[in-house]
Amino acid sequence: MMYPKIPLAQSILEICQQKGVQHIVISPGSRNAPLTIGFTNNPYFKCYSIADERCAAFFALGIAQQIQKPVAVVCTSGSALLNYYPAFAEAFYSQIPLIVFSADRPQSKIDIGDGQTIRQENVFANHSLFNANLNENASIANDVLIQEAISISIIKKGPVHVNVPFEEPLYETVSERTYFPTITKKDSSKSDFIFDANFKQKWDNASKKLVLVGELFPNLVEQKYVDSLGNDASIVVLTEKTSNLHHSSFIDQIDTLITPFSDKDFEVFQPEILLTFGGMVVSKRIKSFLRKYQPQEHWHVDELRAYDTYGALSQHFKTSPNTFFSHLLNEKSIESDYKSSIATVWKSRVVQHRLYTKTVPFSDFKVFDFISQNLPKNTQLQVSNSSAIRYIQLFDLDTTVAVFCNRGTSGIDGSTSTAIGASVVNNKATIFITGDISFLYDSNALWNNYIPSTFKIILLNNGGGGIFRILPGHQETETFTTYFETSHHLNASHLAKMYDLDYYSASDENSLTTSFTSFLNSNQKPTILEIFTPEKSNDSIILDFFKALKK
Repeated sequence: MMYPKIPLAQSILEICQQKGVQHIVISPGSRNAPLTIGFTNNPYFKCYSIADERCAAFFALGIAQQIQKPVAVVCTSGSALLNYYPAFAEAFYSQIPLIVFSADRPQSKIDIGDGQTIRQENVFANHSLFNANLNENASIANDVLIQEAISISIIKKGPVHVNVPFEEPLYETVSERTYFPTITKKDSSKSDFIFDANFKQKWDNASKKLVLVGELFPNLVEQKYVDSLGNDASIVVLTEKTSNLHHSSFIDQIDTLITPFSDKDFEVFQPEILLTFGGMVVSKRIKSFLRKYQPQEHWHVDELRAYDTYGALSQHFKTSPNTFFSHLLNEKSIESDYKSSIATVWKSRVVQHRLYTKTVPFSDFKVFDFISQNLPKNTQLQVSNSSAIRYIQLFDLDTTVAVFCNRGTSGIDGSTSTAIGASVVNNKATIFITGDISFLYDSNALWNNYIPSTFKIILLNNGGGGIFRILPGHQETETFTTYFETSHHLNASHLAKMYDLDYYSASDENSLTTSFTSFLNSNQKPTILEIFTPEKSNDSIILDFFKALKK
């Protein structure tokens, strides 16, 4: 086997292998050659070459999202590193382990006018769980920093940065290792969680308990606890599509339920205890409701963090949902009509939803209704931010469909790259739903040699950033269409041809039905289905939907 001659590179390679960091996404360059040579010549590592650094980091994030283990990204010196920042921030807020190894010039070459140099040390300081600034020579001190960075990424579930200075020559190799790093300790995450029985008493005595579930990995919560929550008369459970948590009594279309509420309805719905777990919440309406009609207590369950999203956080339980529920839940529940009263309202909403859908012309709303009814079972559904994730929240999905979205920073930058990364390591067929602006913004994601032939993209093209038409205060002016909506007349057909993807299109209900069947059956190449919807009617259709729910 061939090793890089530079001992510091050998140290990084060995420690990554010892720590189980197997997936390595490499952004081609020269300064990172010692790491590239080492990783690619060791059969333990699974390496990927992604030229665009922003895409590379999101691709790595998609892999880490699925395997729930750290993935490393490796880049050359200079501005290459800065392009990792959007995915780095997403990893921080979504609690996804990501390790950045940035090659650098020695400190003596920084800020003297040398090429391809910037101040790389601590460049991610605001969002990094740990920054390891190595020196040029392999040493125990460097070994400790490298191990600490990787361990923190594993234990605290987030991004870390290891800056690695290399002096030329960079491409020299040896046939045997010359440096053996000191491995100091194994990773351990010891929980000191102790449950206070007073909380159980409060829980048991409360007749109005609202459970709000954010982003979760599928099958994270044991079914017995799901059933216990679902069968308690004093508990209403609201779930996001990204929660991947299902029970017949859970309501997973939050905005559909609460948007028509009057002030009196909100007062009736106001919980005594709000219990939250999972990651970021999409629904702006539930946030507004809970900030205005605050619960007496807000408990959040998470092993690491608790955000005071609603201005009412009273308790952070630093443990897993399963451990927490093992102490909290029991078979008996207090007498309450909280669940039944909301269930009655929800049944009415479902009826109005179906009636309205039948009257809707071809539009974004109609397309999402069609998609929700026709997605194959056991699909992994990746969804881009902005309109796409908000629309998917409004419709039923089969419970075998797992839903993912970059909700850490809620940005459109990197949605396609993340979806592709996730598809590479997931055994399920992956369908990615995106809007035109998000797709075009991340079109370099298709510059990727690892896209599975079964990977599919549903692209809704309404000629611009349609979500801006729904937001309050929009006015139909040239400034609006140019600087907010970013109106355009582009399509994906030429990109599909350039990257050798199969391509289908639809512009009405009949062509959608026909094209969707062909789209699902096309498995020889990655495939795009581009659906053209009207640019200027989608906003009124979605707003009329919420009005119709009040009937």
